[in-house]
Amino acid sequence: MTTHHFEKPKNSLEELAKRFLDHLEIEMNRSLRTIESYGRALNAFFVWGHLHTPEDITAEKVREYRIYLNRKGNGRGSTLKKNTQAYQAIVLRTFLKYLAKQDILTLAAEKIEIGKTPDRQVDFLEFAEVERLIEAARGADLKTLRDKAILELLFSSGLRVSELTNLDRHHLNLAKEEFSVRGKGSKLRIVFISPAARSALQNYLDKRTDVDPALFVAYGKPGLTNTKNAKRESRRLTPRSIQRLVKYYAKKAGIGKDVHPHTLRHSFATDLLVNGADIRSVQSMLGHASITTTQIYTHITNERLKEIHRSFHAKRKKKPNNN
Repeated sequence: MTTHHFEKPKNSLEELAKRFLDHLEIEMNRSLRTIESYGRALNAFFVWGHLHTPEDITAEKVREYRIYLNRKGNGRGSTLKKNTQAYQAIVLRTFLKYLAKQDILTLAAEKIEIGKTPDRQVDFLEFAEVERLIEAARGADLKTLRDKAILELLFSSGLRVSELTNLDRHHLNLAKEEFSVRGKGSKLRIVFISPAARSALQNYLDKRTDVDPALFVAYGKPGLTNTKNAKRESRRLTPRSIQRLVKYYAKKAGIGKDVHPHTLRHSFATDLLVNGADIRSVQSMLGHASITTTQIYTHITNERLKEIHRSFHAKRKKKPNNN
């Protein structure tokens, strides 16, 4: 008796989604995190709607799914954020555009409207707060020197936390106060550092005696052996440990805001714009693929300029009238 092996139909949604994710990785050079996230979003839609072929994706199905998402709880007592809902629509629209390019008959991507999402709230620190934060890392021991170098570098370069943790010692060019970094989508960009950051990095590197290639490494408490680290070739700090470190110094500096490494990236961008940098330059320094991502900062700077304008005119009004 012969056994038959049934293959998945060539144009099943499962098979097409797999090819789409391969396309994101190879042709579009998207990060593994993005690809996994797109995969999850598509799978959730297919499973919810019992969808198996491209013809199953209809405007009505999409409309019902969006109503479902809008009413769905997030497990924390409220509904899904508008941004999360919009993200699902963006993923689906990108997938439909891909199918159209492959001449596969399905719903037109243009039929999916993303809808207006609320402006992103950007938290940043005032320059005086940044100074207090960096000042909180005071000491001549190796760990404190490392922490000060991290804080100085985050603020002076606007690096993402993942970019910071991926740095090796040989990447730095302290003499030139610049180095190149591979950001999102493996795009290379030049990063500049301030004299204060260069000096903090130099002090930290001068005191290091280990041969670990990573720029920022973990230092355990004396007498404690970290079994997890023992298995690793490098003691490179993780994004999570940088997050904890930034929070620790923000608390130590008496800053009431919820401070993350990304807050320093926001502060870097805001500081540049308030001091007259043009938006294209800031886009390039942050490594944003699209200018619209950088434009979230212009709302803040407009507010700041309004305050400066108001305080300047308030001073003028207070001048005594000599006539």
